[in-house]
Amino acid sequence: MPGPKLGPALKVALGALLAVLLLSPALARADSTPFLNPVPKAVLPLATTVPANGDQNPYGIVTVPSSIGSLHRGDLLVSNFNNNQPNGGQQGTGTTIVQIPPGGSTGAAGTASVFAKINPNVLPGGVGLTTALAVTPNGFVFVGDLPTSDGTSATAKAGGILVLNSHGQVIETISGGPIDGPWDMTAAEHGDITTLYITNVLNGTVANSPNVVHDGTVVRLSLLTIPGTRPSVLDEDVIAKGFPERTDPTALVIGPTGVALGSNGSLYVADTLDNRIAAIPDAATREQPISNGGLTVSSGGALSGPLGMTLAPNGDILTANGGNGNIVETSPSGHQVATVSADNASAPGGAGVLFGLTASPFTNSLYFVDDGLNAVGEFAR
Repeated sequence: MPGPKLGPALKVALGALLAVLLLSPALARADSTPFLNPVPKAVLPLATTVPANGDQNPYGIVTVPSSIGSLHRGDLLVSNFNNNQPNGGQQGTGTTIVQIPPGGSTGAAGTASVFAKINPNVLPGGVGLTTALAVTPNGFVFVGDLPTSDGTSATAKAGGILVLNSHGQVIETISGGPIDGPWDMTAAEHGDITTLYITNVLNGTVANSPNVVHDGTVVRLSLLTIPGTRPSVLDEDVIAKGFPERTDPTALVIGPTGVALGSNGSLYVADTLDNRIAAIPDAATREQPISNGGLTVSSGGALSGPLGMTLAPNGDILTANGGNGNIVETSPSGHQVATVSADNASAPGGAGVLFGLTASPFTNSLYFVDDGLNAVGEFAR
């Protein structure tokens, strides 16, 4: 349930502190050598993402930062968006988060080990786990929910953010307000304060289907996350608006997707429909939303409907193309410095097979989900 709002002075202080932490030397860009050049060794499939209940269509992926409860440092968590129905399942109905060791071993009978299987009744409208997935060092797991009743955008609901403990149990739900179709997410932590940056794609898309509307948003959500207690919302603000979004018969909905927080204080956003990487300056501290989908960092070129996003160890922006199965590396200054093919075989030209990305600080590898194979892949250095 939402807690007390932060006062203006405390909001600014927390934002300033986060900005200082992001600018610390330990997190600064290490060098100008592209992470993806030379091309790392590719391993695909590394492991299946299909659990015993048959959920499909992996979307979100994140590296577990520390060992606590059922979470193991360096493991990968993956959220499934579809159920086990034929032809790839129904979108917006997946209820599982699977846990995969970095070496790629699986659970019983070759299925993925389940970290969480969520009751579809935890939020009105059901559960469909999106790319929005984050884990804090103190053991909280946050996952986005954009449910449908039949796999079509006509029945899509606003959903919310589900909060799980380190044993995979839902302990809180956050919905309403500016959260409307949470599609992707990243997190920043300082002590017991966690800040989530969430892209939202259902602001008017269903009502105006199939037309494009420029109402996609990024929401900054600050929470008090004390181990052993249920997180409480301290503040929620729209920090960017005006991203294009629309429903889609194949992808359910297309809009702003991946997000990553840079060491310069800017939040980078994968603007899928406009085929660009956007930036929201002063993301931790800004009091007013930036309009028109933020500032353009890079567009066109090797980008082709960018979806998932993460930062490379050198600070570059890595994005997964929805249009061709490639992963593109872009510097914070906007130069596209490397492109690798992750999967151009499981679907024609690799279109639609990639989604979430995570760069592991423990293995120096880049991991990606592959919807065409229902698997995790790895670029290992």
